This record gives sequence, structure tokens and C-alpha cells, in this order.
Amino acid sequence: MQPEHFWQELEPPGAPLPTGPYREFYPADFAAGQLRLPIRVLADGESALASLIINQASFAVQEALASALAEKIRGLAPDIVIGLPTLGLTLAAGVARYLDHSRYVPLGTSKKFWYRDELSVALSSITTPDRKRLYIDPRMLPLIEGRRVALVDDVISSGTSIAAGLELLGLCGIEPVVIGAAMLQSDRWRQRLDGVDPKWVARVEGVLSTPILQPAKGGGWQRPASA
Repeated sequence: MQPEHFWQELEPPGAPLPTGPYREFYPADFAAGQLRLPIRVLADGESALASLIINQASFAVQEALASALAEKIRGLAPDIVIGLPTLGLTLAAGVARYLDHSRYVPLGTSKKFWYRDELSVALSSITTPDRKRLYIDPRMLPLIEGRRVALVDDVISSGTSIAAGLELLGLCGIEPVVIGAAMLQSDRWRQRLDGVDPKWVARVEGVLSTPILQPAKGGGWQRPASA
């Protein structure tokens, strides 16, 4: 596949899943179909991950992921969806629409002059390691206080971004009823969230689930034997 063709189409539901070795893409399956994700080799050269950049996906793929996540969390009856920047905002807006909400609350990394430093925390992620700060607009507080909140990001990988989101919401006196993502990228996030509070791991819902890939004999990549 050409790089610009990734994340644009869903294979039909029930299509046979390639078993590997995987060379260009990793197939991730969910109720709406199969999504082919490009493989990114990590810095050690000995492992790789499937990648999803949701704001580069076609609208059809974005809608399928948002709809699927909305159905996973609908039973928890969230009153408001909060989105993590940057890519989580695309997903959070779609999830809120599918839950028939009239709006959502976006967090941000760009400080406006009316923001308050005490309502911000340090933020970094596996794809954007430069440290920033995560803010909530103080004007949004009345929308989330005393409400059932869903915290949404596009991908949960190391758990760093979600942990920052939980820390920020904790400063606001908010405890999300659910944490949602389009993709759970390996299980590394579990240790990070467990270190924050063991209850959070059980509150995570994802549409796609992908493992850390290992080199395959003869080239390409394969799922670890335990996956």
C-alpha cells in the first residue's frame, strides 16, 4: 500500500485476517470491518507497532471508529465527553455526536490568557515527546462538575497522556466513569494507569487492540507468541 492509502478504507466484516509475517501493514479487526494499519519500527529496531493517525483517516473510517466507541460506552450513560489533544479531539467530537450530545469539552495545550495555571498539568506522549502543558478552559467547568464524564483519546499506548488527563480532571474534582480510545496499542498503558490507581485499568474501553510486534524469521513482523 502507498503511504497515503492507509486508514482510508475498511475491509468487509468477517474478511479473513492475514496471519503474518506482516510487512507493510497490520490488520486490526472490529465489528465494522478490518482496518489495515501501517507498521512503525521503534527506535530499538527490534520491535514495531501498528499506527493510527485518526485525523488522516477517511471520514468513513473516523465515523466507524467513533460509532463503535460510542456503542461501547453508551451503557455507562456519560453526560459529557472530554477529548485529549491533539488527535483525541477528532474522535471525542464524533463519539459525542453518536451519543446524541450537543457538544463536547476539548482539553488543549495552547494557553489562553484567561486560563489558570493551577488547572494545568505536564503532558507528553510517545508520538510527541516534547513536554507541554495540558489545560482545561475554566469556562468549561460548569459543564463537567457533578456530571458523568467520558475521557477520550485516539490511541492509548504508554498511558502517559491518559494519566495526565486524569491528573487534570482530578484537579477539577472530576472522576471519569470511563476512558475510551479508538486503539489500545499494546498493553504498556496498563502498568502506567495501575500506578495511578488500579481502578482505571478496568474503566478503559477500546475499539481496536494491537500488540507490540516482533521480528519474524525471513523478514517482516509477527505477533508475540503470547498475544
